[in-house]
Amino acid sequence: MIRNYIKTAFRSLQKNKGFTAINVLGLALGLATCLLIVFYVADELSYDRYNENAGRIYRVNEQLKLGDNKVEYAVCMPPLAKTLKNDFPDVENTVRLKNLGGMHVKKGNENILEYNTLFADPSVFDVFTLPILYGNKATALTEPNTVVITESTAKKYFNKVDVVGENLITDGNHAFKITAVIKDIPQQSHFHADFLVSMASFPDSRSNEWLRSDYNTYVLMRKGADYKKLEAQFPQFLRKYSGGQMQDELKMSYDAFEKNGSYFRMNMIPLTDIHLHSNQTGELGMNGTEQYVYIFSAIAIFILLIACVNFMNLSTARSANRAREVGVRKVLGSARKYLIAQFLSESMIVTLIAVMIAIAIVALFLPAFNQFADKNIVITAHTLVWLIPVSLLAVLVIGFLAGLYPAFFLSAFQPIDVLKGKISTGFKGGMLRSFLVVFQFSISIFLIIGTLVIYNQLHYIQSRDLGYNRNQVLIIHNAFELGNHSQAFKQEIKQLPGVQNATLTGFLPTSLNRSTAIFYKEAVADPKKSIFPQTWNVDEDYVKTLGMKIAAGRNFSNQILSDSSSVVINETAAKFLGFTDPVNKIIYKSSGGPNPTFKAYTIIGVVKDFNFSSLRQNIDPVIMQLNEDTGNLSIRVNTANISGLLTQVEYKWKDMSQAHFEYSFMDQDFDKLYRSEQRTGTIFMVFTGLAIAIACLGLFGLAAYAAEQRTKEIGIRKVLGASIPNIAGMLSKDFIKLVFIAIVISSPVAWYLMQKWLQDFAYRVNFHWWIIALAGIAAILIALITISFQSIKAAIANPVESLRSE
Repeated sequence: MIRNYIKTAFRSLQKNKGFTAINVLGLALGLATCLLIVFYVADELSYDRYNENAGRIYRVNEQLKLGDNKVEYAVCMPPLAKTLKNDFPDVENTVRLKNLGGMHVKKGNENILEYNTLFADPSVFDVFTLPILYGNKATALTEPNTVVITESTAKKYFNKVDVVGENLITDGNHAFKITAVIKDIPQQSHFHADFLVSMASFPDSRSNEWLRSDYNTYVLMRKGADYKKLEAQFPQFLRKYSGGQMQDELKMSYDAFEKNGSYFRMNMIPLTDIHLHSNQTGELGMNGTEQYVYIFSAIAIFILLIACVNFMNLSTARSANRAREVGVRKVLGSARKYLIAQFLSESMIVTLIAVMIAIAIVALFLPAFNQFADKNIVITAHTLVWLIPVSLLAVLVIGFLAGLYPAFFLSAFQPIDVLKGKISTGFKGGMLRSFLVVFQFSISIFLIIGTLVIYNQLHYIQSRDLGYNRNQVLIIHNAFELGNHSQAFKQEIKQLPGVQNATLTGFLPTSLNRSTAIFYKEAVADPKKSIFPQTWNVDEDYVKTLGMKIAAGRNFSNQILSDSSSVVINETAAKFLGFTDPVNKIIYKSSGGPNPTFKAYTIIGVVKDFNFSSLRQNIDPVIMQLNEDTGNLSIRVNTANISGLLTQVEYKWKDMSQAHFEYSFMDQDFDKLYRSEQRTGTIFMVFTGLAIAIACLGLFGLAAYAAEQRTKEIGIRKVLGASIPNIAGMLSKDFIKLVFIAIVISSPVAWYLMQKWLQDFAYRVNFHWWIIALAGIAAILIALITISFQSIKAAIANPVESLRSE
């Protein structure tokens, strides 16, 4: 019986090749898109789950409010890890990581700058799962001047893996002994390190300061322990250990500190939540966003629903073509259950073919998807373990659900009605079919609106006046490698043709180098009269080179000696300080400690606010001091011959240093800050295009069957004088009505959800009415173009062909 079902199903599908092709292609595209999104979402949700104890690992975060300043840190105090382990029995182990910010490693005569470098406590191997290939984890990071490297790093520097006992020569000819080699850290990790340097190599790690935040601190809880109970004890814990230092430095008790509205708190975040739920100062890498996981999951479901709706629509629309078949089968004694089984078999076969094509499409386009999604997803044997059962389940579930209504609809025909020709035909009369068309176009219009809003916001980010000019700025990295020659290098570069100006500092709006300090309005450590700004060391050329605008006062000058005790602040800092006219006002910086001294700084200028972090965040206060910082040399250029200028700059660099010459352009660095949003926008637009294409496939099929079932009506109308535009309009209007209904339904939903998305940006575009209008017009045009081919084809057909049998 089953064999007969399959044979009959294949015959029916072969007889209706156009219907079969549309159904298979629509389902295949829908399933392939859904599968790609599933891979993407699964990858985002898998971060840090490679750790065997992932469910028991937590990171300790810090929140500080001082006056009107609020800061959230992913880093904590130097002694916290050790103290937590000693004081709380529920804590099994702790580990600290600290970003080095980069380290030069010698390979032959070349100094290579390695960014993935971390200081780590020896317990890093007890908390995280970092399989050791060579070496002993118990002693790997216990001694100073020791380092653990990854497998790929060992191959890079030594062309082999077993390099335990070898030395790595780093900055200043400093030797680090390799004590272990570990497997490469998986990409799905919130931190990456090619070099783990022993924390004992860093003297500051033994500091007992409780009012500093420098170390990413992780806690491994004992089995069965509740981290919330530990978290609840943090307030008293902080009072105990930081209260004394607070009394010494701020001259007030912990109670007085909190009474004036300030606070110092800690909380814990599960390791597996960091990638999607944490975006704080001091993160060890760029994290993702939970919101995008929800968005893409919803798109996957929508696209799959559109594909299934197409199947149901096309199957019920062609019911008149199968009606006589059903009638004859019933007259010959076929029971309804066998008819249902027959039609479900056809549905299953179409779904099976579509699933196989979908998997082939995914395998073909996965490399391209990885490239623009910045992923490294591969189909491995482990993937096939779940992919094959899921695919078979999809065949059963989708095939059954998509074919359920057509099967019951077609099998319910009464033989006498069918054979007398009483079954209604055409597009009219299909209420469910109309509802499904509205449903899938509502989704398509929603996605079009979402795409327009996302594109608008990304364009706004690229074109917004950031308060500085990022174009035509060449950044030479690690100018500290020049040693005492850094200033001379700057002056020589400024003399080159095509160079307008240059500035030496590591503090740039597009870099991650940040520093904070506490300033007071009076020479008293009063949190109510304090500000906790970004504190950047710059030179006298900084403002001019970056194209910033002076709102009040003046810029630094190397001709005025008193400028060494002066500051330039941004407009936000002026607001935080409460100065209506901040120029020439005095602010104070504390030295800290039991007997702090206060150094006075004169505000000589105010620069207009500039964005130096994501546009999702408000601008923080910034205070710039005239101090030497040789992190980078930023060069304002004015020449079309960039490559020629680069050659001259590199020549002068190599004349003064043997270090690796590394550069970038500020506009490229800026784009990196928003790469996540740009990737998301690209993916969203691609998936929206696929959803619309799948919806159009279904509409194309529906239009074809509507025209086919009204062939005789069209013939009669043409004989009576109806024109081609009249007939094309008649066939199109029913569909266009449904598209209008879809616009009315989807527009308010899209407006609400996209407004919620835009609220995540401190600086954003407005949601204009024309976006909905443009999306509606686009949907109508897409529908008209899709329908017009079949409508015009039916309208120009010779009426003799359709009426000669009458």
